[in-house]
Amino acid sequence: MHSTGCVRWRWALRFGTLLLALIVLTPNVLAVGPTVSNVRSSQRPGTNLVDIYYDLADPDTGSLTVAIVVSSNGGASYTLPTASFTGALGAGITPGTNKKIIWNAGADWSGNFSSNVRFRVTANDDTAPTGMALIPAGTFQMGDTYNTYNERDSDELPVHSVYVSAFYMDRYEVTKALWDEVYIWATTHGYSFDYRDSGQGKAPNHPAHTMTWYDAVKWCNARSEKEGMAPAYYTDSALTTRYRSGQVAPYVNWSASGYRLPTEAEWEKAARGGASGHRFPWSDTDNITHSRANYICTSKYSYDTSPTRGCHPAFASGGSPYTSPAGYFAPNGYGLYDMAGNISEWCWDWHKRSYYGSAPSSNPRGPGSGSYRVQRGGGWLYDAGSCRAAIRIERIPTSRTDEGGFRSVRAAGQ
Repeated sequence: MHSTGCVRWRWALRFGTLLLALIVLTPNVLAVGPTVSNVRSSQRPGTNLVDIYYDLADPDTGSLTVAIVVSSNGGASYTLPTASFTGALGAGITPGTNKKIIWNAGADWSGNFSSNVRFRVTANDDTAPTGMALIPAGTFQMGDTYNTYNERDSDELPVHSVYVSAFYMDRYEVTKALWDEVYIWATTHGYSFDYRDSGQGKAPNHPAHTMTWYDAVKWCNARSEKEGMAPAYYTDSALTTRYRSGQVAPYVNWSASGYRLPTEAEWEKAARGGASGHRFPWSDTDNITHSRANYICTSKYSYDTSPTRGCHPAFASGGSPYTSPAGYFAPNGYGLYDMAGNISEWCWDWHKRSYYGSAPSSNPRGPGSGSYRVQRGGGWLYDAGSCRAAIRIERIPTSRTDEGGFRSVRAAGQ
């Protein structure tokens, strides 16, 4: 369950100064589950910092996930790109009064003006399933914000604001052990896969690889059924025939309780870990080294500053592929591992180079058709440029490579 509280206020940002003119409280509180109320805000005199206060209550949960989004048009849409929030938001927030979030408006919206800004504070008491992380609802900047030589590709432009609903994502890439567990169940419960050797892996705790896009989708359905949840993928528009065999472009029940592949927007929002404007899934630096990811280091990119060149020296043995164990490197801000490097990950979307120019601003799910599906995140056989959070890798959905795998997601609250 979740609830929402809103506060409306008018302000102007001129010459680096935030001028607060009016605050009007407009709470919108659900009567059950967690309750957000008494939302109010104030500007710190002489600064661009805005303090947002709220009260949080829940009768049966002591740890909640709080998120905030910002509207610049009176609440018609909450798509103002923001990342400079600190304080009582994210996971692990306890109920109480006068909870405080700080927004650095100057960092996120410098030089802009609006007379009708509104905040929406939401609280969610859902507990993320074991092995998954809750990615809170919110707006982020999708695409590559850098404008340097030999960095971004045209299909990463234009940078655009995207709102994504809350969802759960696997903390780890699907491992060989998990793949085998579901695969064995699936083949005795009406599922057939394109290849008998789908889901290879160097070790049980390494990511599974060498599966087609179709087999990854069917595996998600099998995982759902195995755990007693409604599958997401069907072969008919009425969503009655579960996708269990063959190679089709399935219909999707986006609100199903079961597992599915992430959309590109979900994947990139999750990869950025709650930060924006950064090259990789971490925000303390925009460089990459072998201490942070499993990839091929070259001299091609100035931001590839690893002292060791070539494949990762800790894993370049025992024969190809040179994957690393799931969770070997530090997680990002959402607690997700290997969002850069190790294994490139299948997403739901068809690839279209010009898609960003006309993509919906809320929960985009890619073009309706195409020749290639998208992979994200780079891998052990990719260089630093292909490990960026914005990179889009196009793959024929029937292709199978030992640097390609996936992780699954679920709709939040299911």
